[in-house]
Amino acid sequence: VQLVESGGGSAQSGGSLTLSCAASGLAYSTYCMGWFRQAPGEEREGVASIGSDGRTSYADSVKGRFTVSQDNVKNTLYLQMNSLKPEDTAMYYCAARGGSLFCNPARLFGAWRGQGTQVTVSS
Repeated sequence: VQLVESGGGSAQSGGSLTLSCAASGLAYSTYCMGWFRQAPGEEREGVASIGSDGRTSYADSVKGRFTVSQDNVKNTLYLQMNSLKPEDTAMYYCAARGGSLFCNPARLFGAWRGQGTQVTVSS
């Protein structure tokens, strides 16, 4: 499985960024994909997930601001991030695993993941 993130960068507080994750090799009929993040000196935090059934799940810290979606034709996962806050600053990782049962962001930590893309939000 190969996951390649893009779209990270810098934004000001209140701004928006969209992350993309190009996926290949995930040969499962059901799956769970999503994003988690990690800031220096902080624990990993599951951000958002989406199952092959389309169900989504979000961390409380991003609900109403972030939206996870997928394009099955392009095999690409997205994370639209709006109303960004300085505390959203972190390395963001795309992750994926087979099976869609109990698909939530925290269950992606041990899954396949990409190399990460940095998001920096300034106040």
